Amino acid sequence: MANVVVVGAQWGDEGKGKIVDWLSERADVIARFQGGHNAGHTLVIDGKVYKLSLLPSGIVRGGKLSVIGNGVVVDPWHLVMEIDKLRSQGVDITPENLMVAENASLILPLHGELDRARENQNSVAKIGTTGRGIGPAYEDKVGRRAIRVADLADEATLVARVDRLMGHHDALRRGLGVEPVDKEALLSALRAIAPQVLPYAQPVWKVMHDARRAGKRILFEGAQGALLDIDFGTYPFVTSSNVIAGQAATGVGLGPTAIDFVLGIVKAYTTRVGEGPFPAELHDDDGERLGARGHEFGTVTGRKRRCGWFDAVLVRQTCATSGVSGIALTKLDVLDGFKTLKICVGYDLDGKRLDYLPTAADAQARCKPIYEELEGWSETTAGARSWAHLPAAAIKYVRRIEELIQCPVALLSTSPERDDTILVTDPFAD
Repeated sequence: MANVVVVGAQWGDEGKGKIVDWLSERADVIARFQGGHNAGHTLVIDGKVYKLSLLPSGIVRGGKLSVIGNGVVVDPWHLVMEIDKLRSQGVDITPENLMVAENASLILPLHGELDRARENQNSVAKIGTTGRGIGPAYEDKVGRRAIRVADLADEATLVARVDRLMGHHDALRRGLGVEPVDKEALLSALRAIAPQVLPYAQPVWKVMHDARRAGKRILFEGAQGALLDIDFGTYPFVTSSNVIAGQAATGVGLGPTAIDFVLGIVKAYTTRVGEGPFPAELHDDDGERLGARGHEFGTVTGRKRRCGWFDAVLVRQTCATSGVSGIALTKLDVLDGFKTLKICVGYDLDGKRLDYLPTAADAQARCKPIYEELEGWSETTAGARSWAHLPAAAIKYVRRIEELIQCPVALLSTSPERDDTILVTDPFAD
């Protein structure tokens, strides 16, 4: 059976939650493979709104197995809080339908404290993090001093891990003028949360391997967007993990042959939260209109998103680095009523035309967009469920995007409602 990876192909906030929910109806396993609770997903199902940031989107669907893989950094207190919140909305969550990788690294309160202390330094350029400790937790994972889910079940190991962690963090905190870690308070908090987390702990790599051998359909759910990838994003204004599709297999303990189809989620215009370069950003009435009509505020942070025209250069680039098989184009209805639309088709860098975003941060900041203009449409596309319901100019816009990014549209989303979707290519088709 086909296994599908869903990744954001811009700077995140592309509408992955709805698409994953739409696909999860036919999947057996839905797995998160990177990121943490800095990834906001909003699902609208039968008029009911669910806001997720750590749990896989498939958790709201009965009869599915949701998995948090080893590539995710897990805040155990947030995990329990999110589980409780969804239960209060009537969602059934048990160790039978939710599993957390035993070897996933934990986000601790000290990680959030370090994140915020760094971001508040006036002498250092701000990255624009959510302040939730994601980056520091990945630093400790790579530095081989992280506390992992399995460590919660072993008191001696837990104490040893905390001692090692404090040797690093207390030195950092002194340099930032922050009080040392309260070791006993941290251990007490971990001992208290452990019984609420450990029932979900499993060797996820084995669970995924067995599911694949049994012919189960697996949906790999990415967080953030490829332009925030630690290697291929607009560094250093990026997240702290690999976001591109290649991470899907590693992040749950499978090999690359487990991936059959990569679906890139792409918004019909461009948005970004936080700092960093944004060549096609708009600072005019059109930008304000996109933000207002698209309700462009972060699910997790509430921060207003920066808005701009569709950037075909960036999406073509992310489709290449993730090996995207087809895209899901979302929020087309936000463009309804614009007399003229623009698409960024190249960059002007000091008089030289580029068809890709350069690596150097200074060069990225100097890139000026080169636009192609298209005719807009006055009719509505909201709620369209077939090509026949779309204005001719909207179809032309979609087809031009396909040409420019060198990748076909597999799905077209025309509202937050899951059924307002035009299926062109079924990612799960064998």
